[in-house]
Amino acid sequence: MYSALGSLILSFIITFCFMPSLIQYFISKHEGQMIREEGPKWHEKKSGTPTMGGLLFIIAITFSGLAFSFIGGSLNATIMVLVFILILYGLLGMWDDSIKLFRRQNEGLKAWQKFSGQVLGALIFTAVYAQHFPMSIGIPFVGDLHLGVFYVIFIVFWLTGFSNAVNLADGLDGLVSGLSIIAFLAYAIIAHAQGQTDVMIFCLSVVGALIAFLFYNHKPAKIFMGDMGSLALGGALAAVSILLHHELSLIWIGLVFVLETLSVIIQVASFKLTGKRVFLMSPIHHHFEMLGWSEWKIDLVFWGVGLITAVTGVVSII
Repeated sequence: MYSALGSLILSFIITFCFMPSLIQYFISKHEGQMIREEGPKWHEKKSGTPTMGGLLFIIAITFSGLAFSFIGGSLNATIMVLVFILILYGLLGMWDDSIKLFRRQNEGLKAWQKFSGQVLGALIFTAVYAQHFPMSIGIPFVGDLHLGVFYVIFIVFWLTGFSNAVNLADGLDGLVSGLSIIAFLAYAIIAHAQGQTDVMIFCLSVVGALIAFLFYNHKPAKIFMGDMGSLALGGALAAVSILLHHELSLIWIGLVFVLETLSVIIQVASFKLTGKRVFLMSPIHHHFEMLGWSEWKIDLVFWGVGLITAVTGVVSII
């Protein structure tokens, strides 16, 4: 337990202390976020805000997670594969962000390039996972459903799906940071209840880093996490749910991420089939913006929903 708390504190300190220097570096290099043209017009004032803040909190999570896993005697394949997913998906996002910055546009990697990298990471994760855990999915109130080779397909879908879901939700100052703090804290509690110290250390490293990051990322944001941060967090969150063998719990604990994704799917499907839009704008947080909600109101409401689903999800499991 002390190692887990230590990882939280260290990742917080690293992120909080070094983030101002990273912000100043990006400002000096004139490297800032490119705002998508189809987004709300009032977001244009955010153009030029430093991005890729995920770089620092990924470093903080990795260092503190590995250090305290070693100190606590829980440095094993589980923590290593979690760090691997965090870094690989982060590098994919970094590549995506870099293209946008260097080309001064809001389109980075092509969809197939990003998807290929996500699938590769998921397959490597599966190769490690299969050596230590059963290829079965935990069904709430039912038990394990053994899928065999089909579990590989599930893992690929889960990691790519949730990394993209978190990425879609990252459209307002502080929104994903707050939601991720809540979700990873929920899984830290579940990991503690299961005695999986390695997963708990990782989750609390994420929580500590993101609490510090939120100081700079809340509205008005001084820096964004970028795709580097959101893809890494989404992939890691899905990996944690798998390693805790409560895969489907992520649908509830991460309900806001699911709804953000569904809103995009519904919007696109409706427009293609009927020529009409269901939402004023998607993802759904933009719909509420178009209704006149402030970013702070949306953040607080969405965080509130995330907190409710996280608490009820944890209670139902432990």
